[in-house]
Amino acid sequence: MRIAIFGNIYRTVILSHIKVIFNYFNSKNVTILIDKELYDFILEYGDCKMENTEIIQNDDFVADFVLSIGGDGTFLNSAARIGRKQFPILGINTGRLGFLADVSSDNILQSLESLISKSFIVEERALIQVEILDGTELKYPFALNEVAVLKQDSSSMISINTSINGDMVHTYQADGLIVATPTGSTAYSMSVGGPLMSPQTQNFILSPVASHSLNVRPLIVPDSWTIDLEVYSRSRSFLLALDGRSKVLEQKTVLRLTKADFTAKLIKPQNQTFFDTLKNKLLWGVDKRN
Repeated sequence: MRIAIFGNIYRTVILSHIKVIFNYFNSKNVTILIDKELYDFILEYGDCKMENTEIIQNDDFVADFVLSIGGDGTFLNSAARIGRKQFPILGINTGRLGFLADVSSDNILQSLESLISKSFIVEERALIQVEILDGTELKYPFALNEVAVLKQDSSSMISINTSINGDMVHTYQADGLIVATPTGSTAYSMSVGGPLMSPQTQNFILSPVASHSLNVRPLIVPDSWTIDLEVYSRSRSFLLALDGRSKVLEQKTVLRLTKADFTAKLIKPQNQTFFDTLKNKLLWGVDKRN
């Protein structure tokens, strides 16, 4: 078995988790592929024994599973490193909420044993693909959570002409617009009032950021539809963010958003549901009076 490991190299708290992981896998017939930056981080700050290890120098690697150690940001970065290879990924949480990285430190060994015995479920999650119609290329033009267009270097709002399947729908006057997947419905989109959606729902959510209109609300559309965005800004530029990876673009640049032709594969415990996660992470539906 080959297991790749990525981690948050800015928090030494992950070192105790990594030690547990290596101690467990050293006793198994497992080859550990470890990201070069994480490997150097462990050599400098950690004291774990790294046996039967290969270094991941770039994104050209083959694994049966991937471990992401950190928060949801680390998980999203790990998913980007996996790309189209679609290796199932398990998130070990050392961050805060942890919707994607949802394995707590108390359940690490139990989760590792489930990998070895393959007693888990794999959920397939849709991604958004972004095409810049003037030909500008993005290193990784996919987002598991959301694509956001945001104002940049200005306190003034931006105008976002939004067309769906070629028909002009609305011009958002706002600080920005988020187009989220169901997976991303519990992330940035939720923070601006977007709805929560089951990960298996085949939709996109359009959620304006600080809209300058009281009658504009989040909009849900099928993920089989094509969304075009054209931005106008007083600063003559705007920020494009894909799961937090950002790029500054000139105004009038047209973005085309579609559903990616591949999915991300998330490893989940057999006894855990989306609603369990909502209750545990957000106290969703909890009655404080009881």
